[in-house]
Amino acid sequence: MSTLPNCPECRSELTYEDGNRYVCPECAHEWSKLTTANPDEQRIVRDAHGNVLQDGDTVTVIKDLKVKGSSSVVKVGTKVKNIRLAEGDHDIDCKIDGIGAMGLKSEFVKKV
Repeated sequence: MSTLPNCPECRSELTYEDGNRYVCPECAHEWSKLTTANPDEQRIVRDAHGNVLQDGDTVTVIKDLKVKGSSSVVKVGTKVKNIRLAEGDHDIDCKIDGIGAMGLKSEFVKKV
């Protein structure tokens, strides 16, 4: 029998591995192997200075960041309010005035 975990969304037993993620073919839900390994242990996201970030925090961008697919740039010192922590490569989901919804890497921000 399979040792893979059931899907946390639909409880399907048909999950499969795809790189460092699990995928459910029935509901198309994807989740990280890291969160499945020990669900009681939460992932800690830190800013460029080592401060722990949480949902709802306000951060400041510490480096000019080019916006992929656009000629826009997020300038140094841009304040981003009410962040949401996310799984994956870009650990912060947010909205930036004048640009819109974005994903940021925690290494390019500082907690205010």
